[in-house]
Amino acid sequence: MTKAAELAKMGEVLTNSQIGGRRNIVINGAMQVAQRSASVTGIAASTYATVDRWKTAIGSTAGRLTQTQTAITDLSGFAFATKLDCTTADTSIAAGETLMFHQRFEGQDLQQLKKGTSDAEKITVSFFVKGNASATYTCELQDTDNARFNSQEFSVTTSFTRVILTFVADTTGALTNDNALSFQLNIHLHAGSTFTGGSHTDNVWHTTANQRVGDNQTSFFDSTDRTFFITGVQMEVGSVATNFEHRSFGEERQLCYRYFYTMKAATAFMKVGHGRAYNTSNTTATYPVPVPMRANPTGSVSANDDFGVAGESAGGTTGTSAAAETMDDFSRFAINITRSGADLTAGTIYQVEADNNTDMRINLDAEL
Repeated sequence: MTKAAELAKMGEVLTNSQIGGRRNIVINGAMQVAQRSASVTGIAASTYATVDRWKTAIGSTAGRLTQTQTAITDLSGFAFATKLDCTTADTSIAAGETLMFHQRFEGQDLQQLKKGTSDAEKITVSFFVKGNASATYTCELQDTDNARFNSQEFSVTTSFTRVILTFVADTTGALTNDNALSFQLNIHLHAGSTFTGGSHTDNVWHTTANQRVGDNQTSFFDSTDRTFFITGVQMEVGSVATNFEHRSFGEERQLCYRYFYTMKAATAFMKVGHGRAYNTSNTTATYPVPVPMRANPTGSVSANDDFGVAGESAGGTTGTSAAAETMDDFSRFAINITRSGADLTAGTIYQVEADNNTDMRINLDAEL
């Protein structure tokens, strides 16, 4: 074997063994992390429902679905997939109807694509899919900064198969280098003429909305028998689909925390923070988040009566809210408690706790 061949072989071994790492731009591509829920039924509007970082976008359709983080045993190397299950069909497709399963990206995380320059890179997307029957759907790269699109059709069978799609480089339209939405990886599963009315051409960057979805598109909502499974999603620079880059569960979860963080009580009286009462009815407890969030998050709590103040049983809690501290790196949040019994002592430090239940949950949302 020549020296050049030896070096080429070494490069192949290094890639296959994943020593290099960080090829996959997608977060939670193996569908491991699902902080919100493992299953949500009756989805009728755009939402982050189950698996982190993956949004189900629904517009103007009577169709309904159940989304599940489901365990799988028929794809070696993967333990989970996201399953979409049509529960209400919609066979009369109006112009603006859509169903997409997609991930959104910050522009500052995609500068390596060199988009909008003469050195722009090709992008390769790969994933494993199956369904209840043969179908044709559309995978799309969407440049939201410049309203540009590139899409390709792909086929689904009743067994898991790996789809590999390489997208041509785009020398038009640079991506903004900030923490705002710049780019999306879309899986189109249902679309009206607003997206399908033009003549579609695979793998061409364009700005025409009605050419975004393939001419052979199947409607996921055509029958309540319809299912769609997806996992092992990878998006990488270049024209070669490398082996899926597995990250540990802990690392994947840390990446998800930048966009969404939930803290749920593990025990009936779990302490969630402490703070000084500023009058007889109100106290604020502060708590750090595991990683600084993308932006100032929207906070919410499960219910007012899920929270209590340690050592104070009279009066109960009448108000609870979660709000981020105004810090540059969005690394802490505050829980504000209002007590109906005015039983606090101003200036005293109290602990906020789960009020004898394990339903208590605090959500912080900084999704794109």
